[in-house]
Order: sequence, then structure tokens, then C-alpha cells
Amino acid sequence: MELYVADAFTTVPFSGNQAGVALLGAEDLPAEFFMRGLAGELKHSETAFVRQTGEKRFHIRYFTPAEEVDLCGHATIAAFTVLRDTGVISPGNYALHTRSGDLELEVGADTVWMDMAPPADGQTFSRQEQAELYAAYGLTPDSCPAGLEAQAVSTGLMDILLPVSTLEALERARQNEGEVTRLSERYGVVGVHMFCPNTSDAAAHCRNFAPLYAIPEEAATGTSNGALTYYLYRRGRIRAGAVNRFVQGEQMGKPSEILSRITEDKDGVKVRVGGRALLTLRCELLLRNQRFGEPT
Repeated sequence: MELYVADAFTTVPFSGNQAGVALLGAEDLPAEFFMRGLAGELKHSETAFVRQTGEKRFHIRYFTPAEEVDLCGHATIAAFTVLRDTGVISPGNYALHTRSGDLELEVGADTVWMDMAPPADGQTFSRQEQAELYAAYGLTPDSCPAGLEAQAVSTGLMDILLPVSTLEALERARQNEGEVTRLSERYGVVGVHMFCPNTSDAAAHCRNFAPLYAIPEEAATGTSNGALTYYLYRRGRIRAGAVNRFVQGEQMGKPSEILSRITEDKDGVKVRVGGRALLTLRCELLLRNQRFGEPT
């Protein structure tokens, strides 16, 4: 097993969002407790376990330090950057199997684009429920821009998209982790993706919170910005075919750039998320006398 750490959605070392990447070649995936334990040892928000199942086909499972998630955008960008930069693959098109379904990827010389799972609208919220959501960040519903509202949306993972009208409100937000964990459990979501739309330099500036999954705040989230792309498209804030730029991680000192594109055809819409990544570490796993999957 080859282990790497890559900074995703950036080209600046120690910026963006770090992901662990475990390359398994054609070997079977380890036992779940092992993958969860290794993710906890690496301590990044997600670690991707990558198995090659064909010349251009891969299977990935994603683990946070707490548990498995169905899909992770930044860890996928990191994984295919590692595969490309270590010479396992060349630029081209690839197929990926995840718990969110089968996806296609386009690996370029410097950017990786990946399909998101089909967009799905989730729960909307009453005025009282929206007030609870804003209060969990020390804000009030007055922070919400006109014409927008909180809604749960998924392009692989269900998140609550929570709009604020100014960058000042986005920066000022302070999470009550216990309350956000409670609300995440109540609404059956991964977490909250807070955003300020239509800034001068981006489709939105964002912050992402998933304390239910042991991630107090995350510097870049592909799936959440995929969901946000669909949300903004449905409200006429972005147009089909355009490349959109999302900025995240600024309050963490890890500024990240996530790209997205939404396209239309007779079957509906498709969302793709893209970005660049940078390999920073190669690791050695010191388990000399233990087979993967066997408890100590």
C-alpha cells in the first residue's frame, strides 16, 4: 500500500484541503476498521482508498476519522492527481465506482474534472427552522440575501446550503458545534455549506461545517460546491456551460479554488467539479507482521 498526502483545490503547498490517498493497485480493499483507523491516524478530513479494477476503471472508498462517506470531491481530485503524477495513469478519461454511483472523470495535464452524482433537492425549511440554522452560527435570518433561502441539496452528499448576504457575515459566523451536530442529525445531512453569492471575484465565497463527521470546518468541499452550483443554477444565478469559481478556506488560512460546470441535455442536467492539486507527502506504513484486515 502506497500512502500519499495531497493538497487539493490549490497549487500552493500547505494550502487548499489536504487528503490522504492510499493506492492499493489491484489488491482488495482492507477491512473497514483498518481504513477508518488509518484515516484517523492521518487526521485529514477524508482519506481515499483507491483500487484499480481495469485499465481505465477505479473503485474508491472514502473515510473520515469518524466513519465512511459516500463521495468526497477533494479526495477524488487528490487521488487522481496522485495517480497521474506517480505515473500510474496518463491524462485521459476514466470511470470511477463509488457508493454514490458510477462517475466519469477527465484527467488533464494540471486539472482534474469529476462528475457529481445526479442533483437532488432536499428539505426546505420553515422560518423558525431557518432562524435556528442561522442562530447556530451567531447570525439571524436578516443575514439571508433577498430571493434566496436555506435548502438541503445533494450532488453526492446532502448538505444544507445556508446563504448570507455579505462577506462580513460569512467571516463573522461562529459555529456552535453541538447545535450544528444536533441539527445535522435531525435533518439527515452531512453538514452546512454557508455561502455569500455573486462576489466580484467568484460565484460565491464559502465555508463548510460538518461536526457530525468530526470535521469542524473544511477548507474545500467538491460535493458541497457541486450542490451549490445546482442551487444557483435553479435560481438563475449561474448559466449552463459556464465555468464557475468558488473560494473557500480563507478563514482557516487555507484558501482554495473550486471550479464547477453545469450542462443541460435531454436527460436533464449534469454537474462537474474540477480543480488542481499538489502532492506534498509520501508515507510509509509500518505494519511489518500484520495482514490488512486482521485486528491486533
